[in-house]
Amino acid sequence: MKTDTRVQRGKTLPLNKILDGDCIERMNALPAESVDLIFADPPYNLQLRGDLHRPDNSKVDAVDDAWDQFSSFGAYDKFTHEWLKAARRLLKPNGAIWVIGSYHNVFRMGAELQNQGFWILNDVVWRKSNPMPNFRGKRLTNAHETMIWASKEEGSKYTFNYEALKALNEGIQMRSDWVLPICTGHERLKNENGEKAHPTQKPESLLHRVLLATTNPGDVVLDPFFGTGTTGAVAKMLGREFIGIEREEAYRKVADKRIKAIRKFDKEALEVSASKRAEPRVPFGQLVERGMLRPGEQLWSLNGRHKAKVRADGTLIGDDIKGSIHQVGAALEGAPSCNGWTYWCYKAEGKKVPIDLLRQQIRAEMRAN
Repeated sequence: MKTDTRVQRGKTLPLNKILDGDCIERMNALPAESVDLIFADPPYNLQLRGDLHRPDNSKVDAVDDAWDQFSSFGAYDKFTHEWLKAARRLLKPNGAIWVIGSYHNVFRMGAELQNQGFWILNDVVWRKSNPMPNFRGKRLTNAHETMIWASKEEGSKYTFNYEALKALNEGIQMRSDWVLPICTGHERLKNENGEKAHPTQKPESLLHRVLLATTNPGDVVLDPFFGTGTTGAVAKMLGREFIGIEREEAYRKVADKRIKAIRKFDKEALEVSASKRAEPRVPFGQLVERGMLRPGEQLWSLNGRHKAKVRADGTLIGDDIKGSIHQVGAALEGAPSCNGWTYWCYKAEGKKVPIDLLRQQIRAEMRAN
């Protein structure tokens, strides 16, 4: 993916770059309303007390870096307020944000999101299929993290690729609890010394699901806590633009090397199953106007029990019942509702053909034009 320097509101937008420095300062220097989605994995403020050891007395490589340490909850809340304020300024009116955290910080972030006017859409539980055990045996094994998905405003028309997520889940509606493994094996990035490059590296499967669900190809995704670049790597694969901000040089080096090795999917592979709600609306009367069905032509129900006649104004009449394709179907079936497009068929060469095929033909023409 080549570097793009798109200009927004008189300022340069540094696409597909990793910016160094403080995330708040960097975000405040970017043009307002220039980003479609933000994925933020901020410091968790774990408040660790001393070293943690396994039963064999080996030390656990826990998160004890300086960037995760704050003097108090008040200091952490101030930091959260400032970076979320900067993030909100960057989002387009129909933009959205994902934040991820543990029980140490996610509730504080959730309250601040609401305080600043974000509208929470879902909280998603990432249930780790291979969590680290609780070595001290004094608490439950911490086997999940929580993500909050929020739109910029209550009325924002945020992106949600419902059908794509459903297809990803073998035709079943995607739930808000996601069972995915943590980074292990080849996916776990190592530094020059063969150690973990980052203690909280997120798996690509998690970001794949987030970006597939809530962005489209060409959208701009910002990650203000870029780390080793999982967001950027997945964004590049999926044909999204990214902006990363990371103050730690060691992480930037690992992320840059990682992203340069990523191959972008081809255009056909980037297409996802579209939501039916996103399809152009086609009134049934348009089929009559265009002569695809004629006034007086007979329609049959898919189950063969009922029939109705097409009228010139695009309504039906059957058994003294008049109305739309949906109303007549529901009345004949004694049902509260009916999808007339899938209920009614016409006959062609002696075979019943769903009228929805005619609607799809018109939609294909509309997309071509």
